[in-house]
Amino acid sequence: MGPPPPDLAESRWFVCHTKPRCEKKFAALLAAEQLPHYLPLVTSVRRYAQQTKKFTKPLFPGYVFAQAPLARKARLYQQDLLARVIPVDDETRFLRQLDDVKAIVASGYELTVLPLLTRGRRVRVTGGPLHGLEGYIDDSSNSQGVVLSVDVLQQGLHVRLPAENLQILP
Repeated sequence: MGPPPPDLAESRWFVCHTKPRCEKKFAALLAAEQLPHYLPLVTSVRRYAQQTKKFTKPLFPGYVFAQAPLARKARLYQQDLLARVIPVDDETRFLRQLDDVKAIVASGYELTVLPLLTRGRRVRVTGGPLHGLEGYIDDSSNSQGVVLSVDVLQQGLHVRLPAENLQILP
């Protein structure tokens, strides 16, 4: 029989950034250590010429949410599956957002994770005929995409593009 459940009264929530393709292994480690965690998984369907395959994949690739006592935080690194551990500052807000994610995943709706696009963020176009173009988000509230402004001769060009064709730049 395994060790007793840890004293979670002195625990904190962490966003665990895993090494590539290690999310499920890390979640299994947390389960074996009896540490509360959440790895949101979604079903993905791939169609090939001869067959269709269904599999589950992480909603947020590279991330697992975990609760651990501060005294056992070092244990998270012992399996060499993590890149880093990010402490959660506002746990009340974080847990409310985690409940929202759980409800959305449980709803069965098809989901896509998109970057949060806010006014003034630098982006690069990743698809379509404008591939490679860089600019700034001007209006993130447009339901038909976003408005991208690009400086040309001290003037802006505004183009409506789907958000999924944009990559946020540092």
